[in-house]
Amino acid sequence: MPEHHPEAMPASLLGVSYVMPVLNDASHVRAAVESILVQDYAGPVEVLIALGPSIDGTGELVADLASRDDRVRVLENEVGSTPAGLNIGIRAAQYPVVVRVDSHSMLPPDYARIAVEELERTGADNVGGIMDARGETPFERAVALAYTTKVGLGGSAFHVGGTEGPAETVYLGVFRRAALLRVGLFDESIKRGQDWELNRRLRETGGVVWFTPRLAVTYRPRSTFDRLARQMFSTGLWRGELARRFPSANGIRYFVPPAMVVGVAVGLLLGLCGILQAVFGATPWLLIGFVVPAVYLLFVLAAMIVYARGRGAATAAWFLVVLPCIHVSWGMGFVLGYLSLTSNIARHTGR
Repeated sequence: MPEHHPEAMPASLLGVSYVMPVLNDASHVRAAVESILVQDYAGPVEVLIALGPSIDGTGELVADLASRDDRVRVLENEVGSTPAGLNIGIRAAQYPVVVRVDSHSMLPPDYARIAVEELERTGADNVGGIMDARGETPFERAVALAYTTKVGLGGSAFHVGGTEGPAETVYLGVFRRAALLRVGLFDESIKRGQDWELNRRLRETGGVVWFTPRLAVTYRPRSTFDRLARQMFSTGLWRGELARRFPSANGIRYFVPPAMVVGVAVGLLLGLCGILQAVFGATPWLLIGFVVPAVYLLFVLAAMIVYARGRGAATAAWFLVVLPCIHVSWGMGFVLGYLSLTSNIARHTGR
């Protein structure tokens, strides 16, 4: 068990600052904030909303929330990015515990209480739990299913669950503010994957990142195919950038989707060349390239049978679409990010 930090205090006395970056998310932010305001934590709390330049009514919505509860403060995030918003909130926070909140997330009422208990019990710099993805439509349920199975996003404990203990990273996170200041806050040059990179620095400076299944946050997945594809592409893009920057800190699971994308692309190209061989009367031995995409399709079908069985025909059908969307979008992004194209693509797409 890691040693307790000297600043540890009785859990009931620790103040908690919830920090939530928000940008164009009027459909989710109210529910996310309300889930914070009904927490059963007994200590003092504040809710810091770092508002990016939004055009969908999010600004008016969070202003209304702040006018109704003096625990809520709205901070301007001119840059608009997630890490910039997080840093603005952390700097403004007046309490020693920082709870990182996503506008797509719903905290259970006991979240902060359990998190602070775990911080005190373990002496960790950061504690976190499971991203409990839950959808409402058949498409969203298929996305949630992909998120929470090993065939979807790689099987990390914060996606599929596991036993408590030190971890590479966790979902969202409840931090000691002093630890965040110690490592220099979030790296604002990293638009996605900034949590993983920050946790890497916490661990490198002697801190502990602690996973516990006692914490679970309800997450609302993207609701349409194009939004999911954009999210996965951007996530893969920055994951590739991180793999390039920190080659020794990446597990093999990060390289499986890009390897699949490259393998399927090469297989299709070889197979098409095999068709040309047949057309011109040569032995079409390159048709063997079609084996690779065929094997991948069989893998997707098998995953649907194993994981989507009994979840409804519509959800199962969408799963056949969602799983390749995640793999291909993430894998393509990873390849481009690994090739150092992250900044150029982000500049032209706004990601």
